[in-house]
Amino acid sequence: MPKIRWRFHIPRRKAVRLFAACLVTACLAFAILMAWPMDTGHYLDSTPSQSILDRNERTLYSFLNDEEQWCFPKSLDAVSPHLIKATLATEDQHFYFHPGVDPLAVCRAIGQNLGSKQIVSGASTLTMQIVKLSDASKRSLFSKLEQATQALRLEVRTDKGDILEAYLNNAPYGMNLVGCESAALRYFGKPAAELTLSEAALLAGLPKAPTAYAPLKHPQRAIKRRNHVLLRMFEEGHISEKRYAEAIRSSLGARWHEFPKAAPHLAMQINKKTETVRTTIDLEIQESAQRLTKQHLGKFLGEVGNAAMIVVDVPSATVLAHVGSADFFGTPGGGQVDVCSSLRSPGSALKPFAYAWAMEQQQLYSSEMLLDDRLDYGLYDPENYDGRYHGLVRASEALKRSLNVPAITVLERIGTDTFYSFLEDAGIGTLTQSPGHYGLGLVLGSCEVRLDELAAAYCMLANLGEYRELRTVSEPADTRASKRLITRGTCIKLFEMLEQHLPNEAHRAGTPVLANTTRVCWKTGTSSKHRDAWAFVFNRQYVVGVWMGNNDGAPSPYLVGSSASLPLAAEMFRKLPAADVSAWPDVYEEIHSVQICAESGLPASRFCKDLDTEKIPRNQFLHRVCDVHYPVVVGDKTEVFERWPGAARRWDLAKISAPVVRDAERRNGLRKESLEILRPPDKAEYVVTGESNGDRIKLKTSLDEESEIHWYLDDVYIGKSQPDSRLSLPLKPGKHTLACLTLGHDSRSSQDVDVVDFEVVLPGKGVVVQ
Repeated sequence: MPKIRWRFHIPRRKAVRLFAACLVTACLAFAILMAWPMDTGHYLDSTPSQSILDRNERTLYSFLNDEEQWCFPKSLDAVSPHLIKATLATEDQHFYFHPGVDPLAVCRAIGQNLGSKQIVSGASTLTMQIVKLSDASKRSLFSKLEQATQALRLEVRTDKGDILEAYLNNAPYGMNLVGCESAALRYFGKPAAELTLSEAALLAGLPKAPTAYAPLKHPQRAIKRRNHVLLRMFEEGHISEKRYAEAIRSSLGARWHEFPKAAPHLAMQINKKTETVRTTIDLEIQESAQRLTKQHLGKFLGEVGNAAMIVVDVPSATVLAHVGSADFFGTPGGGQVDVCSSLRSPGSALKPFAYAWAMEQQQLYSSEMLLDDRLDYGLYDPENYDGRYHGLVRASEALKRSLNVPAITVLERIGTDTFYSFLEDAGIGTLTQSPGHYGLGLVLGSCEVRLDELAAAYCMLANLGEYRELRTVSEPADTRASKRLITRGTCIKLFEMLEQHLPNEAHRAGTPVLANTTRVCWKTGTSSKHRDAWAFVFNRQYVVGVWMGNNDGAPSPYLVGSSASLPLAAEMFRKLPAADVSAWPDVYEEIHSVQICAESGLPASRFCKDLDTEKIPRNQFLHRVCDVHYPVVVGDKTEVFERWPGAARRWDLAKISAPVVRDAERRNGLRKESLEILRPPDKAEYVVTGESNGDRIKLKTSLDEESEIHWYLDDVYIGKSQPDSRLSLPLKPGKHTLACLTLGHDSRSSQDVDVVDFEVVLPGKGVVVQ
């Protein structure tokens, strides 16, 4: 059967018109496609890991992104030029000349594929690879056409630099590393900006086959691929023959590097998983603080399990270093616990605030004499750390030596309620109980505080009374409200009271050992039973706060603030950069000189003979004058005598009540104490035991050793006690009032009286007072 042949004859004129119509239609379709809206961010944006950066943009800590990848996008100017040239030489040498599709590469790929009868080259440009990374699809001719089309559209809307930057930030570099920055940090422990020629060539060759060329698993393949990239760079004229020869002889140099893990506790607090957070941390100070803390803790041979440190920049109230534990992974009881925000007893670390607030409330002069002596409140009997008492001491000296009884005296004057409120205003937010729950022991650490909050309070003192919350995250503008809690003059005086040489900086005579030592203040604290040791060192530029202890609260004889925490805080303070501001406050007009009594330390009365000069804040009134010296008419003349309180309780030399004065003491000018009942203490509770001769107490006063004391119980006379014969009181249930008095010897002698209330309860209804 003959074949039928079909022949189509189209006139030339019609053929030209048909071709023109098809060409116009194609051009119009292409123009519409190019003009159609396109989300360039879909192709150019990265999904970054979260980075915690210090104030100088250096990475402190990193977290995987939501896709479980390490990805740290960088701008093009933060990438080594070697890496840029190596990437272009091996992936897209005509990058800056093609519109998204490289015609020469397409022709070359067609020829290679036809010659090999299989796909050996894809002719993908960097722009096409970006599209491919964003829209993963099967490898086919259609997908290639789609990538080419999208690449052309992307090039129309985007700068070449943005496309190259997007490639370097999104290309795969093996394992779960996306982008050149994460690869540079992992393989070489450095940012992409610092890559050498050899290192850059190695990274540039990985995206072609990240698994096959993985340098940690297949080093020989990685070297071979690197050398190919170096050859391409030489052929393209990016490097000289000499540099090429040197680079191919270099070793691989890749090994596993951990990503930065400075300030892990802070990083865990501010981790948001989806963004880069810039902190106020200074990486050099942070690393120094971590190193010193771990080294210092090692000196205690396991007797002390943990330590924490915080370093604050005073002018900006920002955190420069945050060490939550000495070892994040190796601390007994869990190094992941951030002790900077844990509740711990502060010991004596709160005393400066009591003294400052007392001066601010016109209840204390730094020069006035306080009494460090036995102080018995029945249920509360404070003692000094060394178990000794030191008699009369100036307030400034009592604070510097951290004496307990004077601190109680100061708190008793201002009241626990007002001190409690002041601490709350100073950022101490952990006082969850009522002021009465803490009592007078609040000034000695009967509460719990956080290291970061206490550091903020010390920052307030260092900032001359102006309080701001500490900030750890950098913000475009500082929106924190500031409030003045203490006047400048009071803070300047407190600087003077707390100024001391750091350990190992002074001889016993007080002369400095080290030249050019910085003027600093410091205060330590040791909690009850040696569970916590604290130290705070500060001046106008920095505050360094240190806590040491055990996570489980176990006591240790080594946990003493002055010997455990202070040396670490001092060592850290010495390593801080030179101050940008004056390390010491300027006095200006905040301080002025007044005349004081040399014996009481109070503003002098007209009866004080021995005078001295003292500088006090201008905001302090002179209403509390010396009451120790007073006039007495002796015969036909008036003489001035002294009178002193009989005990530390309610001690106030500006208002001495009922002193005892005797003729012999007038003549000799001796001090005389006033009468005070020491046992039973006022407001005490006793529980009857029922034991034979057990339910009784031996009465005691401040004048037992020198006076005859007459006693009254509930207004009924019960007897007298003498220096060699003490009186015992049987206890009976109920509320009682006990009074005692001494009798004057003549008309010029005064009668001294004291009264206390106490209660005796049945078993189960009270607390035994020893």
